[in-house]
Amino acid sequence: MSVAFTREEDLEATAADLPDRPISPHPNLVTPEGLAELEAAFASAKAAYQAAQSSDTVSQDRTAMARATRDLRYYTARLGSAQPVAPVANANKVVFGCTVEIARDDGRVQTFKIVGEDEANPKVGKISYVSPLARALLGREAGDETQISGASVEILTVK
Repeated sequence: MSVAFTREEDLEATAADLPDRPISPHPNLVTPEGLAELEAAFASAKAAYQAAQSSDTVSQDRTAMARATRDLRYYTARLGSAQPVAPVANANKVVFGCTVEIARDDGRVQTFKIVGEDEANPKVGKISYVSPLARALLGREAGDETQISGASVEILTVK
């Protein structure tokens, strides 16, 4: 057997084994910004699919087509299940879409916005509403204390 045939078979096997992106069992709540991000990701996935489909190298590299198809399926499903949640003005309690400032026992003060799963990015202060931190904060108000991973945190502000 030629190495060329082995390489092609390996690419096809890799493409065939590319797993779907997992879809969360939780309701797909999204902020208006999160919905815009999903729409942009869908458009990007659609463009990648069209590029892979029109490429002359599809027969040589099936992984690009498999990846584009997988992402297109994912973003189609997430857009189809998206439940936009309007921002709450003057929130007294921690709810989806609000921004919460907390003080930790070690003196750190952190600010987080509670968002949908697809838009969560803790590095920029966005946490998923199903994360342990968000679940510990939801329904509470400024001045409340709660336990997170065995440590006490106080809610300073809710916006």
